[in-house]
Amino acid sequence: MNYFDPKSTAERYAKGRPYFHPQVVSCIQTYLSLTEPVARALDVGCGTGLSTIALKAIARHVVGIDSSAAMIASARLDPRITYVIASAENLPISDNDCDIITLSSVFHWIDRSLFLSEAHRVLRPHGWLIVYDNYFSARMQENPAFHTWWREHYLTTYPSPPRARVGFGVEDAAQDSFQFIRQEDYQNLVQFSVETLVEYLLTQSNIIAVVEGGTERIADVRRWITASVTPFFADRADVTFMFY
Repeated sequence: MNYFDPKSTAERYAKGRPYFHPQVVSCIQTYLSLTEPVARALDVGCGTGLSTIALKAIARHVVGIDSSAAMIASARLDPRITYVIASAENLPISDNDCDIITLSSVFHWIDRSLFLSEAHRVLRPHGWLIVYDNYFSARMQENPAFHTWWREHYLTTYPSPPRARVGFGVEDAAQDSFQFIRQEDYQNLVQFSVETLVEYLLTQSNIIAVVEGGTERIADVRRWITASVTPFFADRADVTFMFY
């Protein structure tokens, strides 16, 4: 199934996903020494547009593409952004059209070979393909016991659905006519209340698979997660998690 196609998934994404993307875009800007915006950037698997909006800092016009009509419908409109319903493997973009292509937390969901062929076609000479993710460490700074609950209870109750490997290196790039230039690690801290942590967890594919797959009701999952995570907060209004 396409875990991100249902309207209910898009609604939870729009509400629950952290907006970390400007930090990554700033890293891109620094590494590429961009003193002015490029003409055109393409954001593949744009979801509800958070990653797309962030690209405005380095591109005069941005195209956001996602295969989910519901995700596109939930994206915030902007005069410098064009949203298109399309797959990563069949980009409705002209040859040599884009200076930069980004993929945020989507590389492991697509047919890599088909996409890279398309990316090679639509990128301008010496254009850049940037793949990045924002992994939830499940490590609460204020209460290390959360990680044990996450590993022993959450992931056993809601295991991660199958996906492609994320790793991508020099040999992988060369097979599809790209040159691998750099890999950079980064970290960012996100603060959550009980409510916003629950909303975030409800956007994970672990939950989407069982809810949109029809085996559990979202209300029941929400109740279980809320009851499970609340004790880790003690009397705190907010807690902090590392993403990387």
